[in-house]
Amino acid sequence: MTIAEGLKPISGDDETIRAALEQADIPALMVTLAHLTGDMDILRGDIRPSVEFLGDPNESIPEADQARVREIALAVLRRYRDEPFEPDNPAETQIREMMNFLTGQEIGEDYVEFLEAELSLNGEDPYAQPEIFELPAAQRAAFKVLVIGAGMSGLLAGIRLKEAGIPFEIVEKNSDVGGTWLENTYPGCRVDSANHVYSYSFRPQDWPQHFSAQEVLRQYFSGCADQYGLREHIRFDTELTTARFDEGSGTWTAEVRGPDGPRTLQANAIISAVGQLNRPRMPDIPGCERFSGASFHSAEWRHDQDLSGKRVGVIGTGASAFQFVPIISQQAASVTIFQRTPPWVVPNPDYFQEVPSGMHWLLNHVPYYAKWFRFSMFWRAAEGLLDSVSADEKWQVSERSVSEANEQFRGQLIENLKAHLGDRPDLLEKCTPHYPPGAKRALIDDGAWLESLKRDNVALLTDPIAEVTTAGVRTESGNEHEFDVLIFATGFKASDFLHPMKIYGLEGVELHEAWNGEPRAYKGITIPGFPNLFCCYGPNTNIVVNGSIIFFSECEMRYILGCLALLMKENRSALDVKRDVHEAYNRWIDAGNRGMAWGRSGVNTWYKNASGRITQNWPFTLLEFWQQTREPAPEDYSFI
Repeated sequence: MTIAEGLKPISGDDETIRAALEQADIPALMVTLAHLTGDMDILRGDIRPSVEFLGDPNESIPEADQARVREIALAVLRRYRDEPFEPDNPAETQIREMMNFLTGQEIGEDYVEFLEAELSLNGEDPYAQPEIFELPAAQRAAFKVLVIGAGMSGLLAGIRLKEAGIPFEIVEKNSDVGGTWLENTYPGCRVDSANHVYSYSFRPQDWPQHFSAQEVLRQYFSGCADQYGLREHIRFDTELTTARFDEGSGTWTAEVRGPDGPRTLQANAIISAVGQLNRPRMPDIPGCERFSGASFHSAEWRHDQDLSGKRVGVIGTGASAFQFVPIISQQAASVTIFQRTPPWVVPNPDYFQEVPSGMHWLLNHVPYYAKWFRFSMFWRAAEGLLDSVSADEKWQVSERSVSEANEQFRGQLIENLKAHLGDRPDLLEKCTPHYPPGAKRALIDDGAWLESLKRDNVALLTDPIAEVTTAGVRTESGNEHEFDVLIFATGFKASDFLHPMKIYGLEGVELHEAWNGEPRAYKGITIPGFPNLFCCYGPNTNIVVNGSIIFFSECEMRYILGCLALLMKENRSALDVKRDVHEAYNRWIDAGNRGMAWGRSGVNTWYKNASGRITQNWPFTLLEFWQQTREPAPEDYSFI
């Protein structure tokens, strides 16, 4: 593959290049220049970035040094424009040096293969499963998979299965693809992982914003369904109600309900791609059904409800409220927000910003710049903040912070709160959490949320709600608040994995009865007693501070295809993870979560189930998940 593949030729004049370079990520640009020229001295001089995980990567480089880098880049890109050249492939030691420069540390041997795969300089597929392609095509074609859901993970499953020549069918309860990006249409809805990382590894995109809006994400996944020919494999407006495993044949029988009524589908395996955040949760507050005005959950936004001039009550201060309150507060007569627990606010000035035109130009014209820019974003969003939310057993103030690094992180976040709310001590007190950063989902803000709280027509209340009345909300202090519209920003039933489906495994045991409120899976993917049932985004595969959930789904599909390859090589019908293997793994997961801020603190959070166990989160590095899901170990499974 040549470096020009997929790029536009550089045809602009020097001023065009110079203007684009003004908006470059300087550390990524420096590594790109070393890559193009082979001159590693660019990285060995006195210009070295300080790798900060909050803020602009250019901030640590003096403007004069940035200008020097841009002049070097102009000369290199001018030469590439006038006489296009193909650089030599960097040596292994050079790639290591480039990585070390961008990460600000010496990359350990255990990280090298992982990060080189993620970087994929020569177009390698880092999440491919080569084992599946070693099997006869006829054997693969005789194995059918049923996929539940056509959101991000379900479409990924379809793409990978089609690539592997394995027949599949997807059932989707909605009328189109996209999952959460189809369902959530509230004002301001957007992704909270940087978009240049929140995309399939094999289908990067020149995103319009650093954190793109819902409609852009919906179009991206819809375009993937079209590009990879998935729509003909999808039954829309169809829900799986029941699935039963037949031990005699080693297959699954699924009952689905669609536009034409109930149907029965047969499959050798089932992949659940329904996610964790797909069923809205209403709060346990008396009287929610009594309110006489318009009311709805943020995930089921009423676009027919004009909020102009209305008195609006918002229950909850989670991610959706953060995104829609700054918008609706500009329309409504008043917005009253009921807050139970304040979230930590992580500042990011790019959160609502467009990717500037110069950055677009660099991504689309400069060889390898997009690769190194994505790599830099991946690292900053991956292992960067994990130490800051890891607990120190010797730390004594666990309900304030869980380690020295966590305390420092707390200080940074408080300084941001003070920058916005220092002139409003009443709001500063309400918005300052009294639990460790990372114990509860932190939310990204460029200041829009915090500044909206200072509007004359916005009130943030911390008085607990006693009940919802016909006219509005009554708090425990006895105050009555009347509204025209009530919006529930109260999240999802995160611990109800695979709800409301009934899944019957060996000996007719139903999955939710087997879990008994404690959902667990081996690597988040396989469950003992339920052969050939695989999960994407299953128990303990959610992330708090490190990475994109798409990374996890790609790892999971690689592992699932490895399981199918293993099964076919053994010429068996089904495989079932051994119970002792599963239980040992989950003891390890539980111990890991107890060592993190979210497992150490007693604060209420959707990360926990009713018993207080962390059922959502992965407590370790991305490297460890990548290594664990490269391929299945045959000794972990029994075969049918």
